[in-house]
Amino acid sequence: MAAVSTYLNFSRNTEEAFNFYKSIFGGEFFGDGPMRFGDIPPQEGMPPMSEEDKNLIMHIELKILGCHNLMGTDAPESMGFQLNFGNNAYINLQPDTRVETKRLFDGLSKGGEVTQELQEMFWGDYYGSCIDQFGVQWMFNCGEK
Repeated sequence: MAAVSTYLNFSRNTEEAFNFYKSIFGGEFFGDGPMRFGDIPPQEGMPPMSEEDKNLIMHIELKILGCHNLMGTDAPESMGFQLNFGNNAYINLQPDTRVETKRLFDGLSKGGEVTQELQEMFWGDYYGSCIDQFGVQWMFNCGEK
C-alpha cells in the first residue's frame, strides 16, 4: 500500500523525542519497538561501534493522526553525520476537531516555542504553529467551524 511519512533525524535523542511524541499522540511503536544500531550484524570492513552508539536508535516508527507515520533515527557525528536543524520543513497536522487541535498544540509546544497562537484565520480555519522541545516545527490547521 502506498503511503507518505515524515522522517526525523536527531543527534542522539531520538528515543527521548519519540517517547514524547508517543505521550502526545498515543499508540505503540511499530513492530517490536525501535531498532538500534547495535542490532546491525557485524560486516567485514565496518569500523567497531562504541557501546554508547550501539544503543542509539537506527529506526523507530509511530502512527499519528490516522494513517501518517512519524519515523526517526539518531544521526550522531561519531558515525559521520552532520545534522543541521533549520526552518525548511514543518509537520502539518489537520485534526478533525478544535478540541483535538488544542490538545495536540498544547502538548507539542510545552517546553518548546509557540510561533503563532491558535486562532481563527482569514481562510476560515483554526490555525497555529510551534517548535517543540526537540526543534521540530509543527503547523496545525483545523477546518471545523
